[in-house]
Formats: sequence, structure tokens, C-alpha cells
Amino acid sequence: MKTSFCCIMKDVFIQILFIMHFKNIHIGKLIEKRVQETGFSPERLLNYLKCSHQELLEMYKSESMDAEILLKWSKLLAYDFFRIYSQHLLLYSPPSSPQYFQKLKQENIELPVFRKNIYTKEIIDFILNLLEINAKTKKQIIEEYRIPKTTLYKWIKKY
Repeated sequence: MKTSFCCIMKDVFIQILFIMHFKNIHIGKLIEKRVQETGFSPERLLNYLKCSHQELLEMYKSESMDAEILLKWSKLLAYDFFRIYSQHLLLYSPPSSPQYFQKLKQENIELPVFRKNIYTKEIIDFILNLLEINAKTKKQIIEEYRIPKTTLYKWIKKY
């Protein structure tokens, strides 16, 4: 019984760390970590990015990055680094009011309008695991993460 409790606490700790990655984003460190995981040679990186070794090291130290460069990294490393920022928005931005979307419908908006409640499988798994291990109640999840009650119950039924 003690071992299973330790495993549960370890899982909760890992999930908290996972969520914390989305709070304080240092994109250069995350890219460097992915490069290590994939094992790309520095020569291949330099050729693809058309940069010097010093510029590559500067990118690893950079907390933020130009979108065009980040897109290149995403393609090369087969990892969606933009999703990290999307997850940050999901977890840490204030909820949009229904009046906001009504106003947008009335205006001539040329850019696409996205709703905030786009949840990835990782987020859904994290939330459902909190329920499973009794770390949070349904009410706490609805209040803390601003997930609609119907959405939470759909996840529970589906997954």
C-alpha cells in the first residue's frame, strides 16, 4: 500500500512539473533538450538553420525566439514548440466572456477567431488523473481550471 501511494505522489509531482513548464517558458532550453533527445549533429543543425555555432548557442540561451526561427526548429525536430505557448494561454489567461465573442461576430474581423477552450490530450489526461487519484474534486477542477462542468463530464464519460 505504501509503494502505491509513493507512485501516486511521484505521478502528481511529475504532472505538476509538466504544468510548470507552461508557466515559465524558456524556449531555448526546451529546444536544446529536444536536440539532445533526437541526437541531431551540430553540423546538420547549422546547415539547416544557416547559422554559426555561436548563433546556435545563443538560441539555446534565448528565453524567446522569432516565430520564423521557431517554425524551423519545429519542422526540423518534429515537435510543435508553438503548442507550449498555446498551453500557457489555456492554463494562465483569464477566461473570455461570452459578450466578447458576440462583439467579434458583429465586427468585420479578418483574422481567424479562436475559442480559448481547446484542450489537448495531455491536459485532459492530467485533469482526469487528478480526479482518479483524488488530488482534486470535480468542483475544484471546474473552479481552478475554469473547465465547463459539461466538458469535464464529457471527458469522464469518453476517457
